[in-house]
Amino acid sequence: MAATEERLRKLVDDNLEIDGRTAGEPLDPDRNIAEAGVPSTDIVAFWKLVNEEFGVDIPAEEFAGLLTPAALVAYLDANAA
Repeated sequence: MAATEERLRKLVDDNLEIDGRTAGEPLDPDRNIAEAGVPSTDIVAFWKLVNEEFGVDIPAEEFAGLLTPAALVAYLDANAA
């Protein structure tokens, strides 16, 4: 899980601006990025990056339910190549 979480944090740091969070800080595992000020267009771009980085093909509808780091890490640990 730590490796997945670290890779995910790097993707977030490089691609998203989350209200109240500075790049490099640990991710709040239960904070929904949509509720943290991330625009939907950025979430769509991030979904594509996650699919590419982790070698998965998460359906958009399913990704919409994985917008907390904890949920996304759990999904990736269970399904990543």
